Amino acid sequence: MENQNKFHIGMHVTDIQKTVDFYQHLFGVQPIKQKKDYAKFELDNPGLVISFIESPKKVGNQFGHLGIRVNSQEELEAKKIEVSGYLEIALEEEATNCCYAVQNKFWVNDPDGYEWEVYHFIEDAEKKPKQSLVNCC
Repeated sequence: MENQNKFHIGMHVTDIQKTVDFYQHLFGVQPIKQKKDYAKFELDNPGLVISFIESPKKVGNQFGHLGIRVNSQEELEAKKIEVSGYLEIALEEEATNCCYAVQNKFWVNDPDGYEWEVYHFIEDAEKKPKQSLVNCC
């Protein structure tokens, strides 16, 4: 198999075990590395390496959100069923106009409050909505 470039994110968290419990259910895989204050997940689809460093003093609330774009409504529904068995769905939206795009999506929040949207892109939108349930853009 050819080596693929991957996007990498490093995030500070307050409790590494709660974080691992959350993300193994969101991503559907176990971490490839875990220490008492560190965990790393490596995903093929989407191509992502994400690391978590237990560092409570560096956790902040000025972070926007993260997302996973799926390829179909069927894939979105399957992911929602998979995730909802372990994680609380914070919000579901259908045909919402967010970031100049019409999307179906659901949101989950990790133990430190980082917001994740799992969404299916439907079509581009010319205008931004006047009001949204979440600050998606």
